[in-house]
Amino acid sequence: MNNASNIQATEEALIIGLQAQDSSVLKLIYEKYASALYGVITRLVNDDHLAEDVLQEAFLKIWNNAASYEAEKGRLFTWMMNICRNAAIDKLRSKGVKNSKQTASDESVLLENPTKIYDDIKPDTIGLKELVDKLKPEWKQLVDLIYFKGYTHQEVAEELNMPLGTVKTRLRSAITELRNII
Repeated sequence: MNNASNIQATEEALIIGLQAQDSSVLKLIYEKYASALYGVITRLVNDDHLAEDVLQEAFLKIWNNAASYEAEKGRLFTWMMNICRNAAIDKLRSKGVKNSKQTASDESVLLENPTKIYDDIKPDTIGLKELVDKLKPEWKQLVDLIYFKGYTHQEVAEELNMPLGTVKTRLRSAITELRNII
């Protein structure tokens, strides 16, 4: 697997190469997924330069944590998207400590139009929205808030005025149902 052009671009081959720490596979994964992942990050951080930094950090995490990826828990892209989303949220929170006024204004934009991030990501272009739309409404709402809008479990519990345990149980049920749909 020395030459990226010779690599069969199946998800299984990408996973095997990534877990074997084959840098040519990482290059292929970057070429294949970076723009979609950058789009997700950009919509969360709303700053191109910061998004580039987060993407670089996220790919480093992907490289360093490749051995922890488990195919039975989800697709490679979803796993990478979660790493990118979490890295973006972490960056916003750390930046928010230093620049609380800026974070407050960013949050006010989200409060004015809380579906903006979800609308901009356009998950239906990669088939996610179609799958999520098949869920029960209460499950769909949780998945939207947590995975597309970046809420934490605690924030969802507060937003929906429900116990944290209920949020986690319903989210687990939603993810199980998504796995069954796939």
